[in-house]
Amino acid sequence: MKILTALFTTVALVTSAGLAQARDLGPDEALKLRDAGTIQSFEKLNAAAIAKHPGATVEDTELEHEHGRYVYQVELRDAQNQQWDLELDATSGQVLQDHRDD
Repeated sequence: MKILTALFTTVALVTSAGLAQARDLGPDEALKLRDAGTIQSFEKLNAAAIAKHPGATVEDTELEHEHGRYVYQVELRDAQNQQWDLELDATSGQVLQDHRDD
């Protein structure tokens, strides 16, 4: 019984730690961060994403705070109707991930 309790406790801790590592930010908080200069403007971040896929259009965006940094997630649709998911460092504009959504 002690082993089962210890196992359950460990799983609960690992699961809750994973959830705490990424937090979605609402529009009000995102605007405050942009206005404070903590993150780049959304126009610059969208332009950096589109530069990776010229001619694409932005379909959705999201700002998260994960692993101690702000990450801007962008979904693009290119001229060939392919969807791309990109993650950018919202402070520097650096592209962290760029992959086609299957």
